[in-house]
Amino acid sequence: MREKTNLLDEIDSIVNPKKDLDVNFLLYVVFLMLLVLSMLFPKIYISQQIHFTSRDIAKLKGEYDTLKEENQNIKTSLESLRYKNQVLDTTF
Repeated sequence: MREKTNLLDEIDSIVNPKKDLDVNFLLYVVFLMLLVLSMLFPKIYISQQIHFTSRDIAKLKGEYDTLKEENQNIKTSLESLRYKNQVLDTTF
């Protein structure tokens, strides 16, 4: 009986070898994770910087458009005042 058990154990170890996880495998997995992160980090960082920069550009463009319209209004009112001044000066 004992020989039979030993024989079955040996056959089992040959057919289904034990797969122990060793330190090398752990280091390999950690290295791969670091490699993947080192490749993805620049893309994420650059995408985020592009997003924030485009938000700033959109804000500045809105302010620029507002100032441009305000400048146009001021020019119109200045021209109106000049016209009134010229008309009033000629009437006296």
